Amino acid sequence: MPQPTNNELYDAIVIGAGMSGLGAGIRLAYAEQRVLLLERHNAAGGLNGFYSFAGRKYDVGLHALTNYVRPEIKGTPLGKLLRQTRIRREELDLCEQLGSRIAFPQLSLRFTNDREVLKSEVQKYFPAAFAGFEALIQAVEGFAPYALEARPYQSTRQALQTWLREPLLVEMLLCPLLFYGSAHENDMDFDQFVILFRSIYLEGFARPFEGVRVILRLLLERYRQLGGKKRMKCSVRAIEARGPDKPLAVHLESGETLLAKKVFSSIGWPETLQLCGQAQAQTVGRLSFVETITILDVQPQSLGWQDTIVFFNASDQLRYERPQGLVDPRSGVLCIPNNYQYGDRQLPEGILRMTALANYDAWAALSPQDYLAAKAHWYTQLQARALQVLPPLSQDLQAHSVAHDMFTPTTIHKYTSHLSGAVYGSPHKAKNALGPLPNLFICGSDQGLLGIVGALLSGVSVANAVVSKG
Repeated sequence: MPQPTNNELYDAIVIGAGMSGLGAGIRLAYAEQRVLLLERHNAAGGLNGFYSFAGRKYDVGLHALTNYVRPEIKGTPLGKLLRQTRIRREELDLCEQLGSRIAFPQLSLRFTNDREVLKSEVQKYFPAAFAGFEALIQAVEGFAPYALEARPYQSTRQALQTWLREPLLVEMLLCPLLFYGSAHENDMDFDQFVILFRSIYLEGFARPFEGVRVILRLLLERYRQLGGKKRMKCSVRAIEARGPDKPLAVHLESGETLLAKKVFSSIGWPETLQLCGQAQAQTVGRLSFVETITILDVQPQSLGWQDTIVFFNASDQLRYERPQGLVDPRSGVLCIPNNYQYGDRQLPEGILRMTALANYDAWAALSPQDYLAAKAHWYTQLQARALQVLPPLSQDLQAHSVAHDMFTPTTIHKYTSHLSGAVYGSPHKAKNALGPLPNLFICGSDQGLLGIVGALLSGVSVANAVVSKG
């Protein structure tokens, strides 16, 4: 049995410096716990980070901060998060969306941060379902999905039959929610549905002018100010329980062993099982994505593109599942970061991001040469698909494109260590935050809370619950 090579006993070790790991670390540090944050990569953020390429910084993950509400609205997840992290709202520099839409062949439904816009759209296009839609809103507002309770999976599609009788409306409402958080193919857990319905349709989208970097800087600085320790480029090899009332041993790839009274894992359920020697293939998520990022020399609004985010689908029925081939371009998400209410500010360049479902195994099987060829092919195909969804251009988009990049499921796996590049983790959620070993706790997407606010709240809530129990 390896012996500890660091005699220091930590109150808590947090594995993973994504949003939930940072949230947990901050709350543990506020509780005067001796906490160490371990991150295997050289940058924090996980699925919501940024990278530099050819002199530009590209956001990944963050299309929008969901759960946005204006300062006067109380009792919301965003307000709770700000209180718990003691970050001032103005520090986030949140700018509201201009407006988004769900685009299907027959029609589009618009929505903004004013819930009445979507309600009027549903009343206009689905009058027979409007009363049921209002009843659904009441049910969502009366539901408490943020509690750390081990509730069983409930199919959202089955649950929606209680309120909605319009199949097309069901598909359209599900489209943004599935793409922004479901680890289940063609469906989602009703708990996650409530979280996302509230955060997207009843609250809304916002973005810091400088993107995700603003959020990460604030979180990392707050953690540092509180005396929290972190080690970057530090990979965990295994977690070992050495017996009742004994600290957990965290074995590093370097050969070092650390000891902690409690360990918080934000890296995912199957990934945590793997560290504990309990790997189960059926817990690994299947859903991953490609994303293209195109930099333009004009503002998108000058091209007639007014939307902030467009969720699109090519037929009346949404197929949200791992494709047989490399990419499924029939559905996805278009994001235009320029189209937020920045006041008299303006992003220096136009940006168009497009996300589509992809097959990790198919991408991972490609040779390096075929991988590069596939990226070039699918970049072109996805740009063409984007132009079918957005208002038609009177000019050539390529003439305005000055740079582009693309990431794939293998990129996601490389930089987040999520098995199969599964963006929303495992279909198995540890909603009560209990991990596979005593004093090992799960936070983040595989605990069940979603989005940047949700991930941060997951880390905060799990840390609070564990510390309060002693």
